[in-house]
Amino acid sequence: MQRILTSKHMIFRRKLYNDMLRWKNERKGSTALLIKGARRVGKSTLVEEFAKREYKSYILVDFAHASNEIEELFQNTHDLDYFFFRIQNLYHSTLYKRESVIIFDEVQLQPLARQAIKYLVKDGRYDFIETGSLLSIKKNVQNIVIPSEETRMTLHPMSFEEFCWAVNDEHTPNAMNEAFLMERAMGQAVHREWMRSLRLYMLIGGMPQAVDTYIQTNNLQQVDEKKREIIQLYEDDFRKIDPSGIASRIFMDIPSQLTSNANRYMISSATDSRTTETTHTIIQDMVDSMVVNLAYHANDPNVGLGLNKNHNRYKMYMNDTGLFLTLAFWDKDYTENLIYDKLLSDKLKANLGYVYENLIAQMLYTAGNELFYYTFPDDNKHNYEIDFLLSRGSKIVPIEVKSSGYKTHKSLDAFCERFSSRISNRILLYTKDYQKDGMTTCLPVYFTPFL
Repeated sequence: MQRILTSKHMIFRRKLYNDMLRWKNERKGSTALLIKGARRVGKSTLVEEFAKREYKSYILVDFAHASNEIEELFQNTHDLDYFFFRIQNLYHSTLYKRESVIIFDEVQLQPLARQAIKYLVKDGRYDFIETGSLLSIKKNVQNIVIPSEETRMTLHPMSFEEFCWAVNDEHTPNAMNEAFLMERAMGQAVHREWMRSLRLYMLIGGMPQAVDTYIQTNNLQQVDEKKREIIQLYEDDFRKIDPSGIASRIFMDIPSQLTSNANRYMISSATDSRTTETTHTIIQDMVDSMVVNLAYHANDPNVGLGLNKNHNRYKMYMNDTGLFLTLAFWDKDYTENLIYDKLLSDKLKANLGYVYENLIAQMLYTAGNELFYYTFPDDNKHNYEIDFLLSRGSKIVPIEVKSSGYKTHKSLDAFCERFSSRISNRILLYTKDYQKDGMTTCLPVYFTPFL
């Protein structure tokens, strides 16, 4: 699937397209496809492009702008002949048996449409695709029966690989993967080029509108303004979920919390109040919005990390590195091009550990990993911290993150000494080229998606 320039926006190549095609060919209408994801990650664009390419015809029902007549259709779906007759006439489209798809866009706004999926799928005439955000929020599912006839997929912000595709760089992701498998240093010239590509992604992020703005304007201030619009949209959503404003404050405090080097997200610092049952519900709603990612403390760092997950102790990351960077400089009217330029050239005199940590969290999560970390005390009443833990086979992989070229890894060494029998590989992610330091593999951060 190649990128196509239209009058409205660019259509970007997304990895999920192939999974959607597999669903179409294998399920053959036996389930609906539910694409979930945060707002503005490109769900509607991807689904409509898929419908155009893979079906003879389609109807897109956008519940954000649906007429009263459309809304009324879902009050009674028992007579499907009438339902399909009406929907074809309302949208002036012809549906063909087993060759057409009906899209329910922003389905969380019309819970009855989602409930009707059971009967629509059973009918078997057409395929159905749903898109939605905030799908699990209580008000969007109360009083309806959630259909079991759904194949669910998640669309994340564009990955680094998808970002490279968008800027017409097919080579770099493949070359990085090959270099990772070879376990070889690439030399300074190549490394500098790859780090610059990664930093560009780190600054712009993977929200399609931000990427599109960059391609169209090559102006990072305009990119930043687009990202601010998206953040404001998320903040508005959080205020709808939680009118008290606690969710919004928790969200806006993410960069500050990571900068503080605390070994957990401190609710009291963000809200001036203690964690309550209500707060737990708010946090879960934020996770369900897919705008934030949580890394949980593993009380016992062993295979089956989920069995030792501490639900009350976690770190919070943003779903997109570009949005995170803009939020980190939220106090300004816009993030000046000067800051972007210095970040891009790696000349900003600031501790960027928290930026790289959020980036790596996003990369690991997008690759299908649940996020875990581990802390334990040293002899001086301080804490060692393993930034991320991955489960691989019968062993675990501890990861320490450095925002610089320094290959010191005291926490990693102490952890591996304590849990030596559980370790497969020990990894330091940093900004320099590949090298081995004793038992520790030092990897440039752009190798993160391949771990």
